[in-house]
Amino acid sequence: MIAFRPSHLGASLALAALICAGAQAQIRSAPGGAVTPDSGTLFAKDAPASGPAPRGADGHPDFTGFWKGIKEGGKPVGNLGREEPGFLLPLTPAGKEAQTFLRTRTIDPEALCILGGIPRHNASALPFEVLHTPKRLAFNYLYNTHRIIPIDGRAHEEDPEPAYFGNPIGSWEGDALVIDSIGFKDSAGGKVWGDENADPISDQTHVIERWTRPDFDHIHLEMTVIDPKYYSHPLKYSRTWVHARDRSEGLAEYACNENNIDAAHLGPGPGAINPDGTRGYAQPVLPKDPPGPEAYAIDPRPVGTRKP
Repeated sequence: MIAFRPSHLGASLALAALICAGAQAQIRSAPGGAVTPDSGTLFAKDAPASGPAPRGADGHPDFTGFWKGIKEGGKPVGNLGREEPGFLLPLTPAGKEAQTFLRTRTIDPEALCILGGIPRHNASALPFEVLHTPKRLAFNYLYNTHRIIPIDGRAHEEDPEPAYFGNPIGSWEGDALVIDSIGFKDSAGGKVWGDENADPISDQTHVIERWTRPDFDHIHLEMTVIDPKYYSHPLKYSRTWVHARDRSEGLAEYACNENNIDAAHLGPGPGAINPDGTRGYAQPVLPKDPPGPEAYAIDPRPVGTRKP
């Protein structure tokens, strides 16, 4: 989800509590119905279908629209292991090593304004906007990032340059749009997390997405993540998004790397992973006697060079 939360500032417990509360409180409305990462309109309630799915000139379902995630009870947001027993991913030894590296040595890439990529964007359930033509489809995400899916019968590039969104191609299986992607960046480089919980993906990752639009108001994803380097079996992930009821809603400009004042103070890892599989920022227990003003001063030294 939104990664602009300082998790290891090295200050007092009281300061940590204030920081966590402040991060949760960063909710404001954007003008004109536009959605930004702190707008408070990131999720929507489910709604009954109001009509059939529209179709494009080629006769296939048209996925154009602004789509918002539905809060699902019992299913963690942002976790690729949401379909696994106990939300535990089937990590190989190399996968466990990569996960430990990401959780202990790397800062959330999105907090540093690096692209989240796939599969992370699908797992996050954040809003996105789709623009669909018969030959190309564009997913537009928060943070002003996007991916383009060609639907023109082309094959994968023979030797694709590793990318955050991989090398995708689209095709139709009946009314299902299948997006097949290879050529991903490897988490070993420390610049990409596979989900919100700092779980890894490798350069051997193969992502298959089946997108369907059963009616006007819903689109549904069935995603399979195949990564024999880091996972012992394919990961399954499914989620439904609902069409924004307010037709004026859409994405607004979001300049992530302008005045990103938190970046210098962020520590490594995703924070606590809660028993329900979600990324958490638990409120610490406050001391009985509040500390003095010196406890609230931010240490200006880079993380890793600070000493008590």
